[in-house]
Amino acid sequence: MAATTHYRTCPFCEATCGLEVKVDGDKVLSVKGDKEDVFSHGFICPKGTGLKSLQEDPDRLTQPMLKQPDGTHAPVSWDEAFAAIDEKLMPLLDAHGRDACAVYLGNPSAHSLATLLAGRVWIKALGSKNIYSASTVDQMPKQVSAALMFGTMLSVPIPDVDRTDHMLILGANPLASNGSLMTAPDMRGRLRAIRERGGKVVVIDPRRSRTAESADEHHFIRPGTDAHLLFGMVHTLFDEGLVSVSPRLAKYVAGLEQIEPLARPFTPEAVEAVCGVPADDVRRMARELAAAERGVVYGRIGTCTQEFGTLASWLVDVLNVLTGNLDEPGGAMFTLAAAGQANTRGKPGSGRGMAAGRWKSRVRGLPEVFGELPVACLAEEMDTPGEGQVRALITVAGNPALSTPNSERLERALGDLDFMLSVDIYVNETTRHADVILPAPPPLQKSQYDLAFYQLAVRNVAKYSPVVIDNGIPSEYSTLLRLTGVLTGQGPNADVGAIDDFVTQTAVQAELANPHSPLFGADADALIAQLGRRSGAERLLDLQLRAGPYDLTMDDLEAAPHGIDLGPLQPRLPDVLRTPSGKVELAPEPIVADVERLRAALAQRANGGMVLIGRRQLRSNNSWMHNLPNLVGGTNRCTLHVAPGDAERIGLVDGGTAQVRSRAGEIVADVEVTDAVMEGVVSLPHGWGHGRSGAQMGVAAANAGVNSNVLTDELAVDPLSGNAVLSGIPVEVAPAENDDVPAGQPAVAAETA
Repeated sequence: MAATTHYRTCPFCEATCGLEVKVDGDKVLSVKGDKEDVFSHGFICPKGTGLKSLQEDPDRLTQPMLKQPDGTHAPVSWDEAFAAIDEKLMPLLDAHGRDACAVYLGNPSAHSLATLLAGRVWIKALGSKNIYSASTVDQMPKQVSAALMFGTMLSVPIPDVDRTDHMLILGANPLASNGSLMTAPDMRGRLRAIRERGGKVVVIDPRRSRTAESADEHHFIRPGTDAHLLFGMVHTLFDEGLVSVSPRLAKYVAGLEQIEPLARPFTPEAVEAVCGVPADDVRRMARELAAAERGVVYGRIGTCTQEFGTLASWLVDVLNVLTGNLDEPGGAMFTLAAAGQANTRGKPGSGRGMAAGRWKSRVRGLPEVFGELPVACLAEEMDTPGEGQVRALITVAGNPALSTPNSERLERALGDLDFMLSVDIYVNETTRHADVILPAPPPLQKSQYDLAFYQLAVRNVAKYSPVVIDNGIPSEYSTLLRLTGVLTGQGPNADVGAIDDFVTQTAVQAELANPHSPLFGADADALIAQLGRRSGAERLLDLQLRAGPYDLTMDDLEAAPHGIDLGPLQPRLPDVLRTPSGKVELAPEPIVADVERLRAALAQRANGGMVLIGRRQLRSNNSWMHNLPNLVGGTNRCTLHVAPGDAERIGLVDGGTAQVRSRAGEIVADVEVTDAVMEGVVSLPHGWGHGRSGAQMGVAAANAGVNSNVLTDELAVDPLSGNAVLSGIPVEVAPAENDDVPAGQPAVAAETA
């Protein structure tokens, strides 16, 4: 068979870089950057070449797996797997109710068109209130602040990096993440371009990251105090008469008059004592941001995974408003996606806004947000007896045993479930507990359109990637619709095609009934006929494109293998808003009420204790990447970063081991002494801790590392969003006493809490 060349989007992170993939049959010959890609222009990071490793990985699942009486997993047919699901799950739901089954959706779900579109269907069919996802260990504060201010959870203002003159970055490392809630290939080139055109990049971070090293200016900050710093800058703008809201923007903003009194207590001197950034620097940064012709503030995971995550996320956009940089070129703007964007549906400029707390978790009473509960309370919902106890779990593309707080407690709870189903590509630390594992196809065996990330892109683009290699594994869309059949009582052999047709017809009818849709009033039969040669996720995507703002269809995307450039970001106010008032809500009541908690924290001072933060690594955004040889090679990257002064005081040596203890648990980790982390702070990367019995990831087990989430505390959450606090965890650090405990393993059993 002759070699063929295919163009597709890299699925390994949010950057959506274009790849050129050469294959011969089902063998991958090469993976390179696509120089003609309209967005990435040939840029590729080391993760992109992992596509070949993943396709060839002998550990990757290709058949359903069924747990045997001895606890091992054996391959079975798809019919046998679904028969087992029907036999074991449905009686449990009948006996204990739908809430007895929880759902966990992992980060890779957002990269899968099929999983995103089928998710709405099967989760509704399940009918459980116990829905959890990686969002509450990652980005939920930003989604909450965006929804309260602008009306929908993905109405996140995106830095217009290609036209800005001044970029202030907090808690983000886009040179490692390639952008996060900011889809942008080649962030190194984009940040370099800011400086080359005479602009400035300033980074605020407890660690001197790759991004900080390339910036004009870097300031250490005590973890968890970004909101204090930002309020100090807001205070300065008002105190020095630097607030500059353009007349165009001002008429779309409500609550501006409430911000100044809220900021009064947060003088630069007051916040210096808390965050460690000198008052003079706080003032200067505020002045320089205000003076920039085009400036933008960007905060990411470090500002989200802290006790004041929603306040910090809100204050990022308050600063963008006060400096006249919201919805302006070079500032923070709103992407106009080709498909699936909530802020292009319905009546422009108005909506229902955000509703939260419609139900609460059983044990701790934590409120629901956007239909899901905080994953920090998943373990307690499983291990606390009583009415409504979670007895079953369905995971999709997730590894919460490594990625959620107090993971040792969660692992114990997983082992006690009555039933567990996983849809995944590996038998990993989580899925090893599952009764049934259904394999998902690897990237080259499924189509791709980045429905979520194109809503967060620094430029309006659209690109579809068709299947390259077809080895017979059903798409997640088909698998999850078959699960829908089980959950709706149609049995393990339900007609997936009929369910797909029903889903499409329902979506078509909703679109035709929407008076603000381009398809309003069209003939249903004619429209379905136009969509007819496709099925599944592609058919739904075609419908969304036709209902979108660009008059595109799947035919257009299929004819453009390098993508379609839809142009730079453009001002979208007021049409983008979906708040009840039709305005930007600068002072939403829930956020204003939480400011008192932040003000009270002004009286707190660092007591000399150590705190733990995470860190992002370019080659390992997710735990499953550790099973790809080209992404884990080289020196050990799972080390505990310790500042030289702290190492000397504590008695740690570079290359030695340290015992790290928190309320939740205790681990032993390899030490790396470095001045890249501020004193009083230690840092561990996330996603490591492999090698558990029953997991089948050989490369990851050989590079096990240490699981930082043994130390994170499930009791600590941001109250507005329910997001776990993963940054600023109080820890005790000492030289490892037990030389028999290898680095990377728990030193003692974690507390049950």
